[in-house]
Amino acid sequence: MDFLSSIFFFIVAIFILVTAHELGHFLTAKLFGMRVDKFYIGFDFFEKRLWKKKIGETEYGVGLFPLGGYVKIAGMVDESLDTNFQNSEPQSWEFRAKPVWQRLIVLAGGVSMNLLLAAAIFIGITLVLGEARTSLNTPAFVEKASVFEAMGMKTGDIIQLANGKTVASWEDALDPELLIGQSLNYTILREGKSITVTAPANILSKINETQNLGIRPIVPPLINEAMENMPARKAGIQPGGLITAINGQAVSDWTEVVGIISAHADKPITITWQYLVPVQGRTITPQLLRSEGKKYFATVVPNASGKIGISLKTTPATGRKKVTLGGSIVSGINQTWKMSTMTVQGFTKIFTGKEDFRKSVGGPIKIAKIASQSAEQGPVSFLYFLAMLSISLAIINILPVPALDGGQFVLNAFEGIIRREIPFAIKMRIQQIGMALLLALFAYILLNDIFNF
Repeated sequence: MDFLSSIFFFIVAIFILVTAHELGHFLTAKLFGMRVDKFYIGFDFFEKRLWKKKIGETEYGVGLFPLGGYVKIAGMVDESLDTNFQNSEPQSWEFRAKPVWQRLIVLAGGVSMNLLLAAAIFIGITLVLGEARTSLNTPAFVEKASVFEAMGMKTGDIIQLANGKTVASWEDALDPELLIGQSLNYTILREGKSITVTAPANILSKINETQNLGIRPIVPPLINEAMENMPARKAGIQPGGLITAINGQAVSDWTEVVGIISAHADKPITITWQYLVPVQGRTITPQLLRSEGKKYFATVVPNASGKIGISLKTTPATGRKKVTLGGSIVSGINQTWKMSTMTVQGFTKIFTGKEDFRKSVGGPIKIAKIASQSAEQGPVSFLYFLAMLSISLAIINILPVPALDGGQFVLNAFEGIIRREIPFAIKMRIQQIGMALLLALFAYILLNDIFNF
């Protein structure tokens, strides 16, 4: 089921991102009167397609191979390696017949649309939900084997300073600009003492290796629902209870509760809980109010699936600051800029050898896994994943590599500088070399994905 879920959300993510990217090329080409022969989501190698329909001069379709897409513009040397137009005079509707500035806008259309998509996601989330503001008084939950645990941080620590400066919220403490800086350290409060911990220089590589940041605000295991005819409800556990210990072992975060219960399928466990606040829908009585803080105990036997029939609130006590439409736009653009800067600096560290290429770069398997994980955490998490992936796609495509948009951009800009067209044979050879390099790189990344799966 996890495999099918990963495949499904991978296809959804790729479909959205590729559609946005190719739509950028399509719309700008149409704007300047260029003929678009094909608009495909997915590649139709060997004429394998799931669907196609010709409308006007353009054939729209969905290819069988969901690893990208393409827009075929008449008179353009592209990934199709079409050579049919080379022996004829340029026509007014062809890409090669248009001024250089128009060609450059078309080539930048895909990247621009991916950045606009990311900005739109950030703007929409901020407008609907407001800006997240989680108080730093909320202790940290630090995952085992994470980079933050290796730094010396522990669950229950309270962040005070980042690089010696006061931060107002968890969101500020984990700002991407901090993670991509030259150095990073946190001052934390632990058992009444201030301690400073320092992050490794290759923190991004280590985070990518685990596919997880490894630190977040702690989420108390507050029972949101206790299902009828399930072990927890039969034992007297009610919604509104806060689980404080299992088998005498103190727990402070919902993931700890889920992990312990799941590991005790068909085995009795003792759950300790208490009521902190009256629960909506229950009769409020003096006896109930007096029970605030009182501890309750129950022996529960999880079923064969390691379930006891409770659902826990899985979001931290995060405040939301309402933002106007104008403020949302500014915030969305700012987030897009920060994430783009982080991505560029991440690639820079990879190319200069400061980050491990094998651990920092992921292919379709890794993307599918992260897509499924983010979807499981809710629609907002999946949208954030889409925005980040869209930015990554934009940055990758703008690299000056033959066969990518950036490589085409450089070639056409060079033609504008020398005021004449590069010989067709040279452009085709450059494109062929670029395609070969990209295919080799894709094969390497795919094998890397498989070995690290």
